[in-house]
Amino acid sequence: MWAVLTDWERQADWMPDVAWIHVTGSERALGAALQARTKVMGLPLVTDHLAVDGWEPPRRLGVVHEGLVRGRGDWVLEPFSGGTRFTWTEELRLPPPVVGSLALWLYAPVQRWMLRRSIRNLRALVERPP
Repeated sequence: MWAVLTDWERQADWMPDVAWIHVTGSERALGAALQARTKVMGLPLVTDHLAVDGWEPPRRLGVVHEGLVRGRGDWVLEPFSGGTRFTWTEELRLPPPVVGSLALWLYAPVQRWMLRRSIRNLRALVERPP
């Protein structure tokens, strides 16, 4: 699963809210700089800038959102009942503080749906026979 998660350019294949991801430097692990075009309501509108700040293969990957959207995300992989438990957390902020917080709150049901769909897509991709 780690190889699929860290194949940056293919993340758009399983994340419905991502149009594309590009690595902007030579580093592809800790310290990697990424640009991701995020879809809002299906339209590719926002380019997010991310930096990989957590790299513990094959257990944990952390990123910092440094563009319009601020905050962090973490992916944690743990052995679980003969398989792997995948935990995805995001703590995001959007300026300006009050309006951004309201926008994120209103968008939260859509974001939860997209995260669940992303995880289902990831599972299907990882479990697909070679």
